[in-house]
Amino acid sequence: MDDTQSLCHTKWDCKYHIVWIPKCRRKVLFGRIRKDLGDLLHSLARQKECKILEGHLQPDHIHILISIPPKYSVAQVIGFIKGKSAIYIARMYLGQKKNYSGMHFWARGYYVSTVGADEEMIANYIRGQEDEDKRLDQLTLLTEA
Repeated sequence: MDDTQSLCHTKWDCKYHIVWIPKCRRKVLFGRIRKDLGDLLHSLARQKECKILEGHLQPDHIHILISIPPKYSVAQVIGFIKGKSAIYIARMYLGQKKNYSGMHFWARGYYVSTVGADEEMIANYIRGQEDEDKRLDQLTLLTEA
């Protein structure tokens, strides 16, 4: 399976597994915001010539498998996506009319891992993340009882 892509003078295959969370790991990514945010993340990635290959929004975190051209750094792309999505959320869901400053929707930082030959394994991990989180929540409830 050759996923090599091309720029003018470059052949590349740069994929990353990235995870980030809302501020204070609040469980706010559900319902309408979840649907809108999924579409928005894909749109923002396309603006930076990136492609989200796999993604899953949990109530308290986001997992994506993203292909980023080598002309952009991971920090540049994720900073752009997190910043623009925070502005969108503030305007659409938090009632902010003017420029979004002084408030933060996303926590600082993110987790990133390069994806090599393990691409399919990571894609499967992202797909199964919601089921695993539900299973762990059930175990926590049983041990607290």
